[in-house]
Amino acid sequence: MSVFLGTHQNRFDAKGRVSIPAGFRTALRARATEGEPLVILRPSHIHPCIEAWPVVAFATLAQPLDAIDVFSDEHEDLAAALYADAFPIDADREGRIVLPEALRAHAGLTDSVAFMGLGRIFQIWEPAAAETRRSQARDRSRQAARAPGGAA
Repeated sequence: MSVFLGTHQNRFDAKGRVSIPAGFRTALRARATEGEPLVILRPSHIHPCIEAWPVVAFATLAQPLDAIDVFSDEHEDLAAALYADAFPIDADREGRIVLPEALRAHAGLTDSVAFMGLGRIFQIWEPAAAETRRSQARDRSRQAARAPGGAA
């Protein structure tokens, strides 16, 4: 199974495109089905970044909707949270994508981006914010490992 690993920084070109890292493109294409977009982009609910979901992984994200009454407020809220701000995206032959302006604004992106692998998905960050996020995650992971009942 292909996973998204590492953090890779790229710049927007003059036309506002940015290249998905080659390893990430390979992982996306390995999971892609013909006729579907390469990736689904959506704003993170937790962080000022963009989440990038392979189509099959996005489908599993939405599975909890199947267990909720389709006419309930809970279903409506979850459906809006998952789908209303999601963008299906394809890359050009060189692996470049154009990020929708709403997503660029959400993540505070200007001239550069950091692609951060998270295993089954990846995130797109403003580079300094990505470094801060990775540092915080490492610190919290170390604290959790030292806590009673944590990993040794």
